[in-house]
Amino acid sequence: MTPLLDSLSASDHASVVSLNLFVALLCACIVLGHLLEENRWMNESITALLIGLATGVVILLISNGKSSHLLVFSEDLFFIYLLPPIIFNAGFQVKKKQFFRNFVTIMLFGAIGTVVSCTVITLGVTQFFKKLDIGTFDLGDYLAIGAIFAATDSVCTLQVLNQDETPLLYSLVFGEGVVNDATSVVVFNAIQSFDLTHLNHEAAFRLLGNFFYLFLLSTLLGVATGLISAYVIKKLYFGRHSTDREVALMMLMAYLSYMLAELFDLSGILTVFFCGIVMSHYTWHNVTESSRITTKHAFATLSFLAETFIFLYVGMDALDIDKWRSVSDSPGTSVAVSSILIGLLMLGRAAFVFPLSFLSNLAKKNQSEKIDFKMQVVIWWSGLMRGAVSMALAYNKFTRAGKTDLRGNAIMITSTITVCLFSTVVFGMLTKPLIRFLLPHQKATTSFLSDGNTPKSIQIPLIDQDSFIEFAGNHNVPRPDSIRGFLTRPTRTVHYYWRQFDDSFMRPVFGGRGFVPFVPGSPTEREPPTDLSRA
Repeated sequence: MTPLLDSLSASDHASVVSLNLFVALLCACIVLGHLLEENRWMNESITALLIGLATGVVILLISNGKSSHLLVFSEDLFFIYLLPPIIFNAGFQVKKKQFFRNFVTIMLFGAIGTVVSCTVITLGVTQFFKKLDIGTFDLGDYLAIGAIFAATDSVCTLQVLNQDETPLLYSLVFGEGVVNDATSVVVFNAIQSFDLTHLNHEAAFRLLGNFFYLFLLSTLLGVATGLISAYVIKKLYFGRHSTDREVALMMLMAYLSYMLAELFDLSGILTVFFCGIVMSHYTWHNVTESSRITTKHAFATLSFLAETFIFLYVGMDALDIDKWRSVSDSPGTSVAVSSILIGLLMLGRAAFVFPLSFLSNLAKKNQSEKIDFKMQVVIWWSGLMRGAVSMALAYNKFTRAGKTDLRGNAIMITSTITVCLFSTVVFGMLTKPLIRFLLPHQKATTSFLSDGNTPKSIQIPLIDQDSFIEFAGNHNVPRPDSIRGFLTRPTRTVHYYWRQFDDSFMRPVFGGRGFVPFVPGSPTEREPPTDLSRA
């Protein structure tokens, strides 16, 4: 065997060993996460992070301080393979009634709030970093830092909240988290692709226009891909011959929506999220019962594994000796940068959560729909954690193939790791006690009917019928076709007309609950009644 073949064989063997160890660590994360589920301080995200840290220490000792990794980080690995299943499952499993009922507030928090937070962080780092002398950063770098640290990670909070007991709060935290990730990535990409050397009013408006262009087209692409999948599956009835084809087509169409968005330089996060919502409303009801069960669990499993994988890797990457060696001559500067960033992200959250909650409450007359102060504190707290999106964007901006030679870039990477670790572990461990203190006796405010195989979130149509029963039975509510009705109850009015359009055109064409005709061997909502007299 030649030396080249020997070296390739050794490399392949090392890769197999690394993959085996990483898969074993994933199994350990799942087992320990289950055992610690009822623990007051721990959750699965923190468990994966701590296991990653412990593994990094062991690898450092074995390799004599050369490396703390089993695998090499790649932005492509994160953005192309790990992020799509997480975001798609979020859209597929979302409780659509609550999401669209609070859509305006969610967009206020997720889009406008993220821009406010990004602005506050950018202004802060521009002032403080110049005094610390950490490197030569231009306006684009400062704006990118604002976008990087405006990306939140609300996983820790969502693992504590119960969406049946606190539907409004869960909907706001969940919805803001998804829209926030999408907005952060869109803003980051817009900054990266925009010439900021000649910034003026016209350029600022072009940047804003580019942001809304990406937001709108990404959403429309996700909706279109979801509708195409629903139409194809409804017309061809794959389930008559193979449920595997139905499941495979749903998975591939979901992934295709994300890759198409990346191909056209749009936001894949927004696209795949809305593709998930449309698929759960139309496509999922067009497949056989066994395919429904399979897809529900398959999407949830892929999302869970991707999240665990990310937190596990971040824990190991926190001990990357090359990055820390670059800043070892000025540890005080690195600590100062991390402290400033944590303070700014807390200030950035407060700058929009409380004012926008106040504005949202002004527009709501029903007391149960208002966001009280305790909920506002939970929403503010839920966005203090930073995670995988911030890490991936920081690597994208300040490294090349995971490596960096510039001191300023190394400080930003190590500071990002420090902020992610500190916020996830410290703030994350305090999340359960805080929520139990603020919301000790939350009762279930809504109830949903569901069979054993159907996820509650998917059972509910995009706009739920109860709103219209209440709407029609309340004589004090203005008619939906009047201008006054739209101005006083805009959500109810939009819901009314959407439901009419959905029932008359969309579901007869694309399928959906109650709109799939019975054909032998085809998917149906219910089997035809059995003639007992012939039994």
